[in-house]
Amino acid sequence: MAASPGPAGVGGAGAVYGSGSSGFALDSGLEIKTRSVEQTLLPLVSQITTLINHKDNTKKSDKTLQAIQRVGQAVNLAVGRFVKVGEAIANENWDLKEEINIACIEAKQAGETIAALTDITNLNHLESDGQITIFTDKTGVIKAARLLLSSVTKVLLLADRVVIKQIITSRNKVLATMERLEKVNSFQEFVQIFSQFGNEMVEFAHLSGDRQNDLKDEKKKAKMAAARAVLEKCTMMLLTASKTCLRHPNCESAHKNKEGVFDRMKVALDKVIEIVTDCKPNGETDISSISIFTGIKEFKMNIEALRENLYFQSKENLSVTLEVILERTEDFTDSAYTSHEHRERILELSTQARMELQQLISVWIQAQSKKTKSIAEGLELSILKISHSLNELKKELHSTATQLAADLLKYHADHVVLKALKLTGVEGNLEALAEYACKLSEQKEQLVETCRLLRHISGTEPLEITCIHAEETFQVTGQQIISAAETLTLHPSSKIAKENLDVFCEAWESQISDMSTLLREINDVFEGRRGEKYGYLSLPKPMKNNANLKSLKPDKPDSEEQAKIAKLGLKLGLLTSDADCEIEKWEDQENEIVQYGRNMSSMAYSLYLFTRGEGPLKTSQDLIHQLEVCLVSLKDDDKLMLLLEINKLIPLCHQLQTVTKTSLQNKVFLKVDKCITKTRSMMALLVQLLSLCYKLLKKLQMENNRWVSVTNKDTMDGKT
Repeated sequence: MAASPGPAGVGGAGAVYGSGSSGFALDSGLEIKTRSVEQTLLPLVSQITTLINHKDNTKKSDKTLQAIQRVGQAVNLAVGRFVKVGEAIANENWDLKEEINIACIEAKQAGETIAALTDITNLNHLESDGQITIFTDKTGVIKAARLLLSSVTKVLLLADRVVIKQIITSRNKVLATMERLEKVNSFQEFVQIFSQFGNEMVEFAHLSGDRQNDLKDEKKKAKMAAARAVLEKCTMMLLTASKTCLRHPNCESAHKNKEGVFDRMKVALDKVIEIVTDCKPNGETDISSISIFTGIKEFKMNIEALRENLYFQSKENLSVTLEVILERTEDFTDSAYTSHEHRERILELSTQARMELQQLISVWIQAQSKKTKSIAEGLELSILKISHSLNELKKELHSTATQLAADLLKYHADHVVLKALKLTGVEGNLEALAEYACKLSEQKEQLVETCRLLRHISGTEPLEITCIHAEETFQVTGQQIISAAETLTLHPSSKIAKENLDVFCEAWESQISDMSTLLREINDVFEGRRGEKYGYLSLPKPMKNNANLKSLKPDKPDSEEQAKIAKLGLKLGLLTSDADCEIEKWEDQENEIVQYGRNMSSMAYSLYLFTRGEGPLKTSQDLIHQLEVCLVSLKDDDKLMLLLEINKLIPLCHQLQTVTKTSLQNKVFLKVDKCITKTRSMMALLVQLLSLCYKLLKKLQMENNRWVSVTNKDTMDGKT
């Protein structure tokens, strides 16, 4: 997932996952409608404020008066829509009903007052020059506008409490279902509970995603995106890890693997609630230390403040602050992966910064006792010198961390260790497993330490959060890969154990890819290009050296379109899980229906990976080609007449075929959106058909067994 929370790896392209009912009675969610009405109201109130902000003797033309009246009427209509939304919220939440209704009544009264006071039919002060004096009660309009803003704010704050309550309730439902999943002992029961869990996760994703979009604090937004990214990836891990445990109930490594997924999901769920409610459990505080770059930035601000105020702070505080910064550079100098040249240069620049500070303090003391031009110039020179030393230190730290990260990513790009673990697992080679598990642990430690160094030089708080997320992901996923590989090695013929290992390896590869994007964004911030935004990595890039570039240039999906694709993708991913669960029920895995279902599920899963910027499908054209191939096999396979006879499936196939053949050169997003939507509908039907066919097969087997039993009884009676 080239996704980032803004930053890479967590939320940009694909972290806004899932969709579903928000739980409100209105069509698209009261939170969204409230927000849209708020956005309508506030500019109009601003217009009124501008219009009434005039001298008392100012005269207005008929045209101006009509404009004022239109604005007043528009505000009143918008207030009416807002009040309806507020009343709907109140009806759904009895504990807040009285407070919301009072605020709605105030808003309605304010809207009606503004409409009445801006109605030119109530003004009859005609002047000889053809103009009329407006706002004989200007104070009344101002009071009404203030009351309107106050009441609207009350409703929005109360609605916000409702949304928070919804997210907490949704989280609690997910946790309750997870507890049931942890204790399940039969595969049949697991399938039923996981289906419910999937729906609840989609609802939680929708609610938390809307909340993430509304957050103004970039640090909180990045934390939310990181937590939601964990939940997205762990949803698929939970499926395979749980199935492996059910298949191998006495395998200790399988249980350890599953417990790791559940634990991480619970932590991520708690993190979302912590961000939403803006409070930490048991009064905990954020003890994470600031990065070196952030420390240098604050230190430079403090010394530059000396230009305006020589008594801004104490010399001791300045010395302590610098020592704290230089102490953190030990993460670089103590690292076994830092080259000798970089280590020596960092130590040299640290020593220089200490000397420059002592010189600054010396001149600072003189400047406090004597105010001469030469001393002032000496102070300015000292400030510039230490600033330059710290800038050089920043460059060296940035070079050290980014070079290490780039080399590490290049070295592990082919994922040799993961491939070896998969092979040793299938071979059941425990000795080789121990060797490659040790190598993966070493690789994990390298990546974790590199993420720690990248955090120091990331440059922004959201990127710092992304580095912490990457560090935690490598730490946890590395251990889970080893436990999954151990399970497969102990059960080398187990298909589900192999599938489980594949899922965790994919998560590792995905995080490696995210780290590459993270590195690029850190470099952009350092070089002053932080304003540039990367497009959705799965969609086509603008073509180069093409004569028809203008006519063929694809439209670039905005954040809303990206979120929509990501939500569709998660629904599709969950449906593939449902299909796989239905397929697992079949004893005869070579059955034609099972083989077709598996192929269809595999295709749909590729589409799901596409929406996250992962998998074999790299462009929209790849996706459309994949669908065309699938449709050809669907149309030509005579053995699947049972499925094709279902009335719902035939038109869906035709509709999807039409979409893939339609040329939409400038509407790539629209075409992808339609393809995924139609495929999702087909997958939902496929899940139902697999279940139906399985039940029919079981019924047929029962009838055959009964017939055999009766025949045997008749034979025995005849012999008697």
